[in-house]
Amino acid sequence: MRLKELPPTLSVEQAGEMLGIPRATAYRAAAAGQLPTFRIGRRLLVPTARLLDLLGLAADGEGSYDAQAKP
Repeated sequence: MRLKELPPTLSVEQAGEMLGIPRATAYRAAAAGQLPTFRIGRRLLVPTARLLDLLGLAADGEGSYDAQAKP
């Protein structure tokens, strides 16, 4: 998926996929404040721009990511 195609917010599960970590680990990171999140009602969301910033990627970049790629 191209970075420009990402929605403004991601679920914690989607953010975990981008980071290559399991769902439970993503939720633990969110609870520990290691993953930027905010809540709307019962939904816990990750701002895409803040996640990309955390990863050192430009939110307006042309790059792409592969959640299945291994480092």
